[in-house]
Amino acid sequence: MIAAAATVLLVVAAVLGLHTLSNSRTFQLFGDLVHRVDTEEKVVALTLDDGPSDRTPEVLRVLAEAGVPATFYVTGTEMAAHPEMGRAIVDAGHELGNHTSTHRRMILVGSDTVREEIESTDAQIRAAGFDGEITFRPPYGKKLVALPRYLDAYDRTTVMWDVEPDSAATDPATMVDTTLAQTRPGSIILLHAMYPARQSSLDAIPEIVAGLRAQGYRFVTVSELLGS
Repeated sequence: MIAAAATVLLVVAAVLGLHTLSNSRTFQLFGDLVHRVDTEEKVVALTLDDGPSDRTPEVLRVLAEAGVPATFYVTGTEMAAHPEMGRAIVDAGHELGNHTSTHRRMILVGSDTVREEIESTDAQIRAAGFDGEITFRPPYGKKLVALPRYLDAYDRTTVMWDVEPDSAATDPATMVDTTLAQTRPGSIILLHAMYPARQSSLDAIPEIVAGLRAQGYRFVTVSELLGS
């Protein structure tokens, strides 16, 4: 009875450990991961996950009015469904990053699945006319073994984030306050603004930009931040 209970506890501990590892923003088993760049320069990167969608023109308008570059972590299936929106992002001077093809959780998957999810999306990004470095962000931030091993083999960095103001808040004011309080030099800010249900996230962008600029911050793309 004691041995069985001990076994159960060990299994539970192992499962909890793997869950914690798969969700970590600061550690993975293989290769490089960045959630924030260690710098004293007051630079930050604004990143937008998912899409592109029919909402892309509105997002681009808000960014243009704010005068900031962003890195869009797009999915391959949505790029294929909205190729003109992908091209619009590139034409507006923003950066495209890889967020897999189907936005599935990349933990209990094999190496062939990882390769297909990433390389098919890379192809869609290139087809949109983006010729810069394609950085990668795992859906839901989840990674375990196969994904980090693939990225390590191809010398690609896993890009996470350290500021996510719309993870819990639903109103723009709270999102702005959270961002201004948590941002540090080298921060990577994550927002979800590509769908109508995320209107509050889009509405928060102008005040986030204004507030951080008032604090002396400058906005760059993720690849520029990684190179700083």
